[in-house]
Amino acid sequence: MNKKAFSMAMITVIIWGSAFAAIRASLQGGYTSGHLVLFRYIIASLSFVIYALLPGVKFQIPAKRDWFRILLLGWIGISTYHIGVTFGSQTVSAGTAAMLVASSPIFTTIIAMFVLKERLELMGWIGLFIGFAGIAIIAVGSNDTFAISSGIIFVLIAAFATSVFFVLQKSLFDRYKPIELTAYFTWAGTIPFLVFSPGLMDGIQHATLQANFSAIYVGIFPAGVAYVTWAIALSLGNASSVSTILYIEPVFAILVAWIWLQEWPSPFSIIGGIVTVSGVLLVNIMGRKKNETLPTAYHKSKQSM
Repeated sequence: MNKKAFSMAMITVIIWGSAFAAIRASLQGGYTSGHLVLFRYIIASLSFVIYALLPGVKFQIPAKRDWFRILLLGWIGISTYHIGVTFGSQTVSAGTAAMLVASSPIFTTIIAMFVLKERLELMGWIGLFIGFAGIAIIAVGSNDTFAISSGIIFVLIAAFATSVFFVLQKSLFDRYKPIELTAYFTWAGTIPFLVFSPGLMDGIQHATLQANFSAIYVGIFPAGVAYVTWAIALSLGNASSVSTILYIEPVFAILVAWIWLQEWPSPFSIIGGIVTVSGVLLVNIMGRKKNETLPTAYHKSKQSM
């Protein structure tokens, strides 16, 4: 991987990692989950509109045969994912949420086995088992009661949704640029959020200054700028090599949450996160047939934060 690709990928991971703490800060500062997810994606959608209108930027209009698929994937990869993460973040720490989202390649692998007919080696099955064991440790040990909270369920739904998204968008990258698809998915995914529009302006006015700045930040940077830097990284380097950097995202999420919110995941969550990422790495490095890799869509677009 060349230095510029590495730099762009690291910028992306740092921004995406910071999103979990920013979401928590907005929720703690007066935003409801519904208002936050709507406000940030209004900002993200407008950012992509502005980008699309810049001189020299040409967006390919999707073919009619792809409209429904883009709309559906926007609802899965944007709407379902961000509702899961945002509503889950009401009760789940930023670091714990990031570690659960990092488990998404485990679900991606399982879905790809059925949809793309991928096959695993023995080490791949062992990696899946380790990954699910890590998820269980995070889920059960994320609070003092050793019970699975509703917030954990929301974040796991988000991880599963983004995994479906990774697999099913694969063929679209043969026809569209990553940044074009990201814009289309963003616009499509924003539509369901309009159900949260009642009371939005009052919510913004009554939120703290930090909450409003945090909401603007997650709308512009994790949901917008980071996808541009990610697309640049992928265009300059090998997709598989660049994508391995995503596995350190929870580290930045934990550090930012600690510095910004003085928030630290429980020991069991950290242990579970390490176990989960170990399982993911085992699946993707040693567990696949030699001629098979993680679905191309996972490498080309990480619809995270």
